[in-house]
Amino acid sequence: MGVTTSDISRNECMLTGKLAHQGYDWWWHSFTARHEVTGEEKPFFIEFFLCNPELAGPEPTFGLGPDGTRGSQRPSYLMVKAGCWGEDARQMHRFFPWKDVDVTWGAPYCVQADDCLACETDLIGSVNVTAEDAAAHPEWMCDAGSMAWDLRLDKQITFNVGYGASQPLRAAQMFEMFWHAEGIKTKVSGTVVLDGQRYVVDPETSYGYADKNWGSNFTTPWVWLSSWNLVSNLTGQRLKNSVFEIGGGRPVIAGVALPGKLLGCMVYEGREFEFNFSKPWTGSKTVFDCREEDDQVVWHVMQQTRDARMITDITCPKSEMLKVNYESPDGLKRHNNLWNGGTGVGRIRLFQKVKGEWELIDDIRAANIGCEYGEYDR
Repeated sequence: MGVTTSDISRNECMLTGKLAHQGYDWWWHSFTARHEVTGEEKPFFIEFFLCNPELAGPEPTFGLGPDGTRGSQRPSYLMVKAGCWGEDARQMHRFFPWKDVDVTWGAPYCVQADDCLACETDLIGSVNVTAEDAAAHPEWMCDAGSMAWDLRLDKQITFNVGYGASQPLRAAQMFEMFWHAEGIKTKVSGTVVLDGQRYVVDPETSYGYADKNWGSNFTTPWVWLSSWNLVSNLTGQRLKNSVFEIGGGRPVIAGVALPGKLLGCMVYEGREFEFNFSKPWTGSKTVFDCREEDDQVVWHVMQQTRDARMITDITCPKSEMLKVNYESPDGLKRHNNLWNGGTGVGRIRLFQKVKGEWELIDDIRAANIGCEYGEYDR
């Protein structure tokens, strides 16, 4: 199975066994649109987050209490998260009790509640949070605003992490946090209306992305970088069949933490390069330094196998990012400083080994980078 092998069975809902009462499952989508009048570019994100179906009540149950501190319950709901990045970056949440949620258990996946729907090819929905409600309900963990969307998804390139999310490990629920990225290059088309302003999504400039995570807890540190808006600094040409992806941090398998582990790939004009610690025969190793500075977040990642090396340097201004909010299935909110953005920029240098020496394949300029970094509260 290759790094770009599509596998929609990994995209199905995984909340069975112990994860039914101590688990989450989410489908994340991000993309760029343009204002239909001004042409202003705007990056958006939409996520469907499911949690603890066996603990379902007649209404959504929150781990946080109404004062925004830890409550006495574990969360159980569908949370539809939608928002944007940029100078007015925000996240808006809409919650549904499980009795109002229709889930397809199997592949292809489908999650639907009222006018909100997520599946392999379609993403439809709306969220509306008033300033008064956002202030009165800190347990909602969100900002004020309204957003509606009607989108088509064309997932063109997959990042398949291989054995780490294979059926045996999924069945045994070995990892605390699993990952599958069915659409690291997803052409998105349709429309978004944000606070009454209409944006149009062109598939060729959507720089769309779709993945999913599931498990019983999150990772710390949490690292994510991805984009297919790539231009060669050597030739000046746009790389039309290329995309890069990096994610991970500190996976926990069977209760054992594996610090300093990132998964990554570069599809360079159709040629696949993979950096995967679960494939030791490739000689894969990673060194990374991610940090928060006064006005920006910085990522430096060096990944290498016996035959290839990728050096990635990315920055994103904090003024265009937000601190993304989630509750863990046990009701704790451990990530309170998880920086999340969609306007990262940077440089990627890709090398191959030729006769024992590292030879530069390309020096790449990247933009519209989805990016994330944060650690649990200490």
